Amino acid sequence: MSDPLNERDQAPAALELVAKAAGPYLGSLDERLVHDSGADGLLDLLDGPLPEDGEGTLASVERLLAVGTAAGTQTSGPRFYHFIVGGSTPAAQAADWVTGLLDQACGLWLTSPFATRAESVALDWLKDLFGLPEAYGGVLTPSATFANLTGLACARQWWGERLGVDMAADGLYGLPRMPVLSSGYVHPSSRKSLQMLGCGRDGVQVFARDAAGRADVAAMDRALTELGAPAVIIGNAGEVNTGDFDPIDELADLAERHGAWLHVDGAFGLFAAASPRLAHLVKGVERAHSVTSDGHKWLNVPYESGFAFVRDPALMYRTFGAWGAHYLPPADDPHVNYNNLGPESSRRARALPIWATLKAYGRQGYREMVERHHDLALRLGAAVEAAPDLELLAPVKLCVVCFRYRPAGVPEEELNALNRRLGEALIADGRFFAGTTTYQGMTALRPAILNWRTTEPDIDLLLQVLRELIATISSPSTSGA
Repeated sequence: MSDPLNERDQAPAALELVAKAAGPYLGSLDERLVHDSGADGLLDLLDGPLPEDGEGTLASVERLLAVGTAAGTQTSGPRFYHFIVGGSTPAAQAADWVTGLLDQACGLWLTSPFATRAESVALDWLKDLFGLPEAYGGVLTPSATFANLTGLACARQWWGERLGVDMAADGLYGLPRMPVLSSGYVHPSSRKSLQMLGCGRDGVQVFARDAAGRADVAAMDRALTELGAPAVIIGNAGEVNTGDFDPIDELADLAERHGAWLHVDGAFGLFAAASPRLAHLVKGVERAHSVTSDGHKWLNVPYESGFAFVRDPALMYRTFGAWGAHYLPPADDPHVNYNNLGPESSRRARALPIWATLKAYGRQGYREMVERHHDLALRLGAAVEAAPDLELLAPVKLCVVCFRYRPAGVPEEELNALNRRLGEALIADGRFFAGTTTYQGMTALRPAILNWRTTEPDIDLLLQVLRELIATISSPSTSGA
């Protein structure tokens, strides 16, 4: 039994096990706990030494299903609001199964014309959805962090070329630090990308006009004037604590005036472009040199999925291509080879769920979903403002609601501990997953509503659960309020 060749006939039966489990599991998502800590003991069934002789295909899959469907976190359900995560639409989920079934090597046209064409079409559709120029180059990545890495690597290559250096060939040695400017909204994934690129995560110069981190564009303008050299500006479309936006159009003006590169991190906020009533939030993104977003957020496709778009497609090849390996297609290959356009070489066919969900629901479907989620966030924000013991900490701009519990008579210095207890109680309760953050020094809840399954009853239930938990947490100043 040990050699998988001996179990080749079990492959359809193994897939059938998953298919049979899918119906009951998906049908239970509306009612079950987002995370059932009582099932954590099942995780022990994953442990043990590496088997000398395997237990066989069906037994292995059965065990994984038994543990995963009980002890897994229900991120696909309608009440997971932490970390700004979406779910998987029916079309995307099915297409992800197709991805695993076909197991395409999609870095090269030669190895999979099918996967390559699907990626090209999906990228074109995404540019259309986001209002980006058709001429922009693009590549799919595993995440928003990898997308930021792609865009900022192209920015670094561009910066080096301004100094007469081919960064891909010669690297950073002997060069000054690449100037990078942003607002206080700059995300850790951008810093991590700069860290991996050798530019330093702390090399970002932050220009904020208030404690929230809103961009000080005038100060950026002065700094760029004083610098008088090529620089990179990072604009942020969708700040994670409140869903707020940098003024992308003003940053694009700065970039044009000073000959700078504008990179826009639009991990979830870029989807505002799908709605005519919200598109003003990303005005100017079509003028950026690189733009990134995340598919496993508001596109609602399975992990792992991100996108990077670059104004100059040739720059993507100069940054990531030209390996010189004799077994790879030559530089003048007429077909697109995506492993020359991004950081990955071995690449999963992650375009298939993207293609399927966009084909299934189209522009109108995503417009409706984005606007529905915006309405739900406004509903939650209005309920917070109406409650005498809750405090909305920032206007609801998109799909994130940032607020805290603030009962009368509790000193300010005790509120953070009180709200941490509330957040911990919410996670432990299991009916919702929405943890705490720190916003302007205040501990706060910040539910992010991006899952295609979420509806008004889920928001109303969240408010009910919060009321139940508020009644159970204790504080020296609230006497158990």
